[in-house]
Amino acid sequence: MESKYEYFKRDISWLSFNYRVLMEADDERLPLYDRINFIAIYSSNLEEFYKIRVADHRAIASGTTLSDEETVQAAHQLVEEINREVTRQLDDRVRIYEQKIVPALRKNRIIFYQGSRVEPFHQQFVKDFFREEIFPYLQPVPVDQGKVVSFLRDNRLYLAIRLYPKEGKRTPHYFVMKQPYAKVPRFIELPPHERYHYLMFTEDIIKANLSLIFPGYDVDSSYCIKISRDADILVDDATCSADLVEQLKKKVKKRKIGDVSRFVYDRAMPPEFLAALMDAFHIKEDEVVPGDKHLNLEDLRDLPNPRKSTLKGLEKPKPMKLTVLDEKESILNYVARKDLLLFYPYHSFDHFIHFLYEASQDPETSEIMVTQYRVAENSAVINSLIAAARNGKKVTVFVELKARFDEENNLATAEMMRAAGIKIIFSIPGLKVHAKVALVRRRGKDGRKVPGYAYISTGNFNEDTATLYADCGLFTCRKAIVRDLRHLFATLKGAEEQHFSTLLVTRFNLIPELNRLIDAEIAHARQGHPTHIVLKMNALQDHSLIDRLYEASQEGVQIDLIVRGICCLIPERPYSRNIRVTRIVDSFLEHARVWYFSNNGNPKVFLGSPDWMHRNLYRRIEAVVPVLDPDCRAALTQMLAIQLSDNRKACFVDGQLRNVFKKRQHGTPVVRAQYSFYDWLGRQKNP
Repeated sequence: MESKYEYFKRDISWLSFNYRVLMEADDERLPLYDRINFIAIYSSNLEEFYKIRVADHRAIASGTTLSDEETVQAAHQLVEEINREVTRQLDDRVRIYEQKIVPALRKNRIIFYQGSRVEPFHQQFVKDFFREEIFPYLQPVPVDQGKVVSFLRDNRLYLAIRLYPKEGKRTPHYFVMKQPYAKVPRFIELPPHERYHYLMFTEDIIKANLSLIFPGYDVDSSYCIKISRDADILVDDATCSADLVEQLKKKVKKRKIGDVSRFVYDRAMPPEFLAALMDAFHIKEDEVVPGDKHLNLEDLRDLPNPRKSTLKGLEKPKPMKLTVLDEKESILNYVARKDLLLFYPYHSFDHFIHFLYEASQDPETSEIMVTQYRVAENSAVINSLIAAARNGKKVTVFVELKARFDEENNLATAEMMRAAGIKIIFSIPGLKVHAKVALVRRRGKDGRKVPGYAYISTGNFNEDTATLYADCGLFTCRKAIVRDLRHLFATLKGAEEQHFSTLLVTRFNLIPELNRLIDAEIAHARQGHPTHIVLKMNALQDHSLIDRLYEASQEGVQIDLIVRGICCLIPERPYSRNIRVTRIVDSFLEHARVWYFSNNGNPKVFLGSPDWMHRNLYRRIEAVVPVLDPDCRAALTQMLAIQLSDNRKACFVDGQLRNVFKKRQHGTPVVRAQYSFYDWLGRQKNP
C-alpha cells in the first residue's frame, strides 16, 4: 500500500550528510590541517559508500541480485542520481581544495605543487628522487583495446598514459602503471627554499619523468584512474557458526577482487582516451564517475606538516577522570550504591577498562559476559577478559563476525580469547548482534549469587574509537536491568524466547514500547499539555516509525531530531511542521543514541545501540536501557539541550536536504555543543 507521506531517499540523504562533512573543510575558522583532514574524511566516506551501497544497487540493476524492495529500473535510476550528486559535489570539493586549501598552505609558507611542473631549483631533486626512489618499483603494462591485460586492484591509484612512437606510424599506445605507494609515500617533502617548505604528490613526480620510462616514445598525456570494487561480503549466515567462520575466512580474502562499483578518472581526460580505457577494462557507462587530477584524497590525512610548531590542530577536550573512580575507590562498590553515566570521549574510557579489570581480580566475581562488535587492535578490553579467565572466572564473549570490515580482526581476537579459556559464541544465524552490553555477576560470601552489574552503551568496547566517537554508557546494579541483561545473554546463547521487563530489545519489546511512548505524547498534546520528543541518533530511515512521527507532528507534538547521518524524514511539509532536524558535525563523530519523551512533566529518557533503521529494528539484536537515576537522566537531558542550542556547528536539514547553518541571534553566546558540554561536565561535582 502506497504511503500518503513522503520520504527522502536513504542514499541521497547520506550524500547530504557527507557534503556536510565537506563543509567543515570550507570553514576558515578551523585550523588548516583540521580542514584538510575533513577532505580526507569526506573522500574516505565516499569510497566506502561506493563499495557497499552503490555496489548493492548495481548488483540489483544488473539482475545479479534479487530484491523485494527495489526494482531493476529503480536501482539503475538511483545509481544515476547518486553519480549526478557526487559529480555536483566534486565541483565544490575542487573549489574548496584548489581555491581555499592550497592558497592557505602557501600563505603559511608551504607550497604544495599541484602538477608536474616545479621551480627550477627543484628540477634536479625531482629527477634524482625519481631515479633513486621510484623508478625501480614501476611496471608499466600495455593496454590493448578489447583485451584486458591487467587487473585494476581495488582503490589503488594507476597512471593511464598515452604515447606516440617517435618513429614509424603515429598511432596511440596506451599503458597503465600502478603507483608504488607500498614502497614510496604518497607525499614527498622537497628541500626548503628561502624559508618556504615544499610538498609534492608522488604521481606528479612520476609524470615529470615519464620520458625516462618510455625513451622511444613521445609522451602525449597521462591521467590518474582508480577502481572501487564491491566490498560487501554475502554469506549464508543461516549455517552453523563453524561454517560461517570458514565462509568469512575465504570471502574476506576475495574482497579486493569484487565487481566494479565505480571507475574514477581525471575529468580532464579526453573522451577518446577514456573510451579506450573503458573498452580495454570492460567498464560500463554507468560505472564511470569523474574525479579531479588527484584521486584518493583520503590520503590527505597523512599530508606532512613541516610547520607543526606553528600550524597546530585544534586542541580537543582531553578525557577527564572522575576522582571518585580513581585507584582509591572500587568502581564496583560505587555502582552498587548509585548508577553511573559516562560520556565518551569527555570521560576517560579507562573507567570501563578498570571496571573489567577490577571484576577480573575480585574474588567474588563469578562470571563476566560481554558482546564484541568492533574492538581495538591489542585491545585492553580483551586483555582484561583474558586476565579474568586466567583468574578462574567464567568468561563468555559474544563475537559478531559479520561486523563489516572488522571480520578479520574479530576472528583473530576470538581465536586468541578462546585459547585463553574464554567461551566464544559466534553470530546468530540471520541476525547481527549490535547491542553493546556487559554483565558482571558476583557471589556473596555465603556463596549466594548477587544480581550483578550491568553496563549498556551506545558505542563499541573499543578504546581507540572511544577517543574519537561521542558516546555514553550506563553502569547500574538495578535488579530488573541486571535480570533482563541476563535474559539477553541467555537469548544470545540460544535459549528460548525471553521476557524483558525493563530493557528494550529489538525483535521483542522495543517497537511496541516506542509506539506506546509516541501515543502517550499524542494523548498529552490532545489534552493541551506541552509535549516534546527529542531523538538523537545516527540514522533515521524506518518508514513506519517516521510515519508515527509525522502523525505526532500533525497532533501538535513538538519533535526535535538530532540526526548525524541518514534522515529520510522530510521536514517543512504540512504533516511535519512541528519537526526540526538538526545535524552536528564537529571534532568528534556524534554516535550516541539517546531518546527523550517529555511525558507530561515526568520525562522518560533512554540510551542504547540502535538507530531507527529497518535493519537495526528488524534484523539485529539491539538493547536500549531506560535511564532511571534522576542525576543521570538530568545529565542526558542537559546534553540534548546543549546540542539543540548549538549555533556554531549545528545545521538544520531543510525540506530540500540542504544543510542550513543555524544563525546566532545578536547578543546570544556562541554555543559549540561538544566543547560546551565538556565544560558543563567539568563544572559538575563528581557523581
